[in-house]
Parts: sequence; C-alpha cells; structure tokens
Amino acid sequence: MADLQTRYLGLTLKNPVIAGASDLTANLDTIRRIEAAGAGAIVLKSLFEEQIQLERFKLAEDLARGESLNAEMATIFPKLEHAGPKEHLMWVRKAKAGAKIPVIASLNCVSRAAWVEYAAALAGEGVDALELNFFATPRDPEVSGALVEEEQLEVVRAVKAAVKVPVSVKLSPLYANPLNFISRLDREGVAGVVLFNRFFQPDIDPERLSIELPFNFSSPVDSRVPLRYAGLLFGRIRADVCASTGIMSGADVARMLLAGASAVQVVTVLYRHRIDAIGRMIGDLGAWMDGKGFRALADFRGSLSAKNAKDSWAYTRAQYAKMLLSPKQFVEPVGT
Repeated sequence: MADLQTRYLGLTLKNPVIAGASDLTANLDTIRRIEAAGAGAIVLKSLFEEQIQLERFKLAEDLARGESLNAEMATIFPKLEHAGPKEHLMWVRKAKAGAKIPVIASLNCVSRAAWVEYAAALAGEGVDALELNFFATPRDPEVSGALVEEEQLEVVRAVKAAVKVPVSVKLSPLYANPLNFISRLDREGVAGVVLFNRFFQPDIDPERLSIELPFNFSSPVDSRVPLRYAGLLFGRIRADVCASTGIMSGADVARMLLAGASAVQVVTVLYRHRIDAIGRMIGDLGAWMDGKGFRALADFRGSLSAKNAKDSWAYTRAQYAKMLLSPKQFVEPVGT
C-alpha cells in the first residue's frame, strides 16, 4: 500500500490533507471527528485582531452608558474586564492538548505590534506552527503595492524573531507578481506558503437595493490558480507549498502534488460533503498511487511542475492566445 507521509513546515504528516481554518476547527468535537477521518493536520480557526478591537470598543461603549447616571446609581454596573485574546488562547491550549495530529495556529492582524504580540502568545501555547494570513484589500489609491509588500515582509521578520516555531504565510493571489513576493518571503526564511486565501466578496441585491455579504464557497475550477503557482514554484524556493481553494477530491490532491505542492488545505468540501470527505480523499489518493505504481509521494511530487513537465509553457501560456490560434476546438458541438 502507498505511503502518503509528507513533510510540511518541518513537521511529518501522515498524509498531505490538512483541515483548513474554519468554524469546524474551533470545536473540540469536530476536531476529534477531523482526526478520526484521517486528516494529516489541522489549522485552528484564526485569531482576528479586528474582532478583538471591535469587542473592546463594544465593551467601552457599554461601560460609557453609565457615565451620566447619578452617584447613587454608579454601582449598577459590575466590574468588567475584556478578555482580549485570552479566550482564544485558552481554546488553542485545549485544542492542542486534545489533538493527536499537528496543530497549526492561524493569525490575522492589522498592526505590526499585534502580529508580534499575538504570534508570540500563540506560540507559547505549544502549537506546532503558525500561519500568518496576509491580505491587503485595495481601498486607498495612494498606497502602492511595494509599500504593502515591504510592510508584510517587516511583519515576517518581526514574528520570526519573536517565535521559535515554524512560520508559514497564507497569501492572496492579488499581488502584482506573486512569484516575486513569495521568493522574497522565502529569502526571509518562512517555512511554507499557502496558496491562496479566499476572501468574502460583496454582492448587490437589485430588488432590495442593498449590499449583501454571501458566504462564498469555493468550486473545483478555483483550484487552477493555486495549481498554476504550485507548478511554477516547485524547485525554485526552499519553503513548502500548501495548495488551498477548490480541492474537493483525492484526484484534486493528486493534481496539486503532481504540480509540486507538499500538502493541501480543505474547507469547502467539509461543509458540502461533511467531514468524512477527508477519509474518502485520502483513500482515493492512495488507490490512485497504487494504480500508478507510486510507493511514496516523492515518487511523483513535482513531476508535472513547470520545472519537470514536457510542456512547461502550459504554466505561462495565455489561454486566449491558444484560442485565437485554434478557435474550432473551443466551439461547442451542435446539439450538446
């Protein structure tokens, strides 16, 4: 039987399927079910600096309501103290103590000071690695991409100096040149990169004349973007590549490994097809390897990357150019 063991962030995983950060990894019961399904590791639900700040503002607002009351009523409010990140850290401690597979903490901050403070606090809870979620939603036309990248590199340097556990970075694909930025992260010594973050996108309801915020699940076609970059990065950086978004089956896992990824993260498939989907993905991957005569992931990982594939131009060719050269192959047959 095929050996599915892989190395990711310096950790030995029994297989490359990782349960990504979500509400499913914020509950001990579902974490146990994820373990039982066979996942190689879990990424705990993110600690969000913005959420903590909002909670602090709400607490301050609630306390301020009593300021105009008279002295006789001043004791109507009990002494309150906002927990800040303490509640999340307590949860991380419990999750790490209860899990038998590697546990990766996820962090999403805005200010550099919070990145360092919370990263050190999470590392102090004994997690096996940290995942920093980098994003920069365009909102100010005066902020250059170069400035955003340099600020994020400074965060990496500061966090790495503050913790001893492996540090990975989860990125969006919306950099001017993701390959360049990932190479710079690699030179800073990150242990891995996760491709890619999936953002909530707004929608507009024209009947209600309102802005909606629907929950955006990924679809299989979304996996082609991380596959492209995994294939382009294989053999070019020391950091591990973990593919994320649109990975729904064992065949999808095989595709990412063939491109050069060391592991994958899954979330949507766990909501759509339940946690047991992990076991099916792992079983299908093993069966595929047995059928192809592969005994270990190293036998084929990266074999269809840009570095090793016969048609390496497939990773850089513009699809529309191929369509213009051979348009007939893209015409749907009549009657289908």
